Amino acid sequence: MEEIVRYYACAAGRVQGVGFRMFVRQQALAHEIAGWVKNMPDGTVTMELQGTQRGIDAAFAAIRAGNMFVHVERMDIAPRDTVAGDRDFSIRY
Repeated sequence: MEEIVRYYACAAGRVQGVGFRMFVRQQALAHEIAGWVKNMPDGTVTMELQGTQRGIDAAFAAIRAGNMFVHVERMDIAPRDTVAGDRDFSIRY
């Protein structure tokens, strides 16, 4: 069984008003990741992702790649302590 890890990330670029939070949630669900994603007043989007390192790496790769609407110019990532019992992924408002 793989170790569970958690990361905080802050994404900048064209990440608000383009479905980015839903895109992040889709990646999280596809890779069995728990956590949350939230728009910030400064135009960035913050998130915490918790899951296997392999799942987190795959999700971050897809998030960085974006899609036809999303364009991530910068993503700062830092490890966090895991949250016991965190199993869902939510969009925070």
